Amino acid sequence: MKRDFFSYYCIRALIAPFGFLSYSLIHCIGRWVGSLAFYLLPNFRKRTLSNLALATDLHLEKKELISIAKASLQNLAINMLEYPKLAKETNFSRVIQCENPEVADALYRSGQGIIFFCGHQSNWEVLFLDGTSRMKGIAIGKPIKNKRLYQWIVKIREKNGGKIISPHNALREALRSLKKGVFLGIVGDQGMPDSGYCFPFFGRRAWNSTAPALLSYKTNSPIIVATTKRTQDGYRIHYSDPLFPNCTEPLEQEVKRLMDHSLFLLQESIRQNPEEWLWQHNRWKQQTPKILKKKFRQDCIAIILPPQKEEVDAILPHLKTLKKIYPQNFISLMAPEQCKNSAFIDVDELFFYRDVKETLMSDYRFKLIFNFTSYKKIKKHYKALSAFASLSLKDLQKLSRINCPTGCSDLSEVFIHALCQPAAIAALKELALNAP
Repeated sequence: MKRDFFSYYCIRALIAPFGFLSYSLIHCIGRWVGSLAFYLLPNFRKRTLSNLALATDLHLEKKELISIAKASLQNLAINMLEYPKLAKETNFSRVIQCENPEVADALYRSGQGIIFFCGHQSNWEVLFLDGTSRMKGIAIGKPIKNKRLYQWIVKIREKNGGKIISPHNALREALRSLKKGVFLGIVGDQGMPDSGYCFPFFGRRAWNSTAPALLSYKTNSPIIVATTKRTQDGYRIHYSDPLFPNCTEPLEQEVKRLMDHSLFLLQESIRQNPEEWLWQHNRWKQQTPKILKKKFRQDCIAIILPPQKEEVDAILPHLKTLKKIYPQNFISLMAPEQCKNSAFIDVDELFFYRDVKETLMSDYRFKLIFNFTSYKKIKKHYKALSAFASLSLKDLQKLSRINCPTGCSDLSEVFIHALCQPAAIAALKELALNAP
């Protein structure tokens, strides 16, 4: 509690002077701070680079990828530095311009509830501030750990009379508000691997909440996709045409149609200015916190098998267990050419190498490496790109002893005890035993 108190006042004191600067000057300083963060904060840099590399539909060359990653961190820095400026702002109309508010305003005046669907573009805070300057609205906000800091942020968001609601009470309050003709704002681009619905976001499977579409169907309220772009002195907002539900169609069919359309429109807006989106967020995460330890809960994995066929043959049966642990994750497997006829697990990509040096790919996608070779350069190479961890057999055996001090009977048990939460170990052992 004292730590949160200290952090809050340190942050407020540090960024307070920015409340007196112009937006253009804040943007200039933010770009400098973001560039510094790119080099000094490796975890942010790695996640940003990896996520951009996962967005295959952007077709980025290495130089473009690095440039956009740096600009994305600059965008995040600008957002953070703008909070005291937004807190002091008394005339949002001079800073935020909505290009086409007419249709949304007319719907609101008719008493129609509206769901504004948006993403983490440029400074997403301006969307709710602009909307509540003309209409009565609520938005769903996920609290951060520092309660004092979050209360300050909520106070800024509610400056124009809007209300931020907690995700715990969101469904009931959203239904009631929409039926009364109050608009609902949802930042809907977060990864939700337990949702059951996915969309090929930039060509890569991304799990997503279906709450916007469900609420639209239940209340017969249209979805309007709100996108935003930063300008020199502020922001421009654009609204899509209203997307109405067809309540005569089955719920499941309509939910998919509404979500697909909404996410497509958001995706295409991001494509125009990818540097203004929050690439630091794990958009493509495929795991919930239930199974894996946090460090190993990564979306894109590379498994590198040793060059000796007999060693590969010894490892292959246990890769089924690794697949059980990572059932939906994006897995690339690198194997020696002499093993082309071997029976491998189902993976997203299978590479064959003649020389183990060929495994040193210039690929920013991989956040976790399983290196079953003795080639030591692999760890350094991938950790310099985007990998948060590179695990050898020795590393896995060492980690497994934490949950299994007496030792594991085979490699499958090593995988389970090294990578998984203690509560999930028994269930995964059962899965591994019954693996076909």
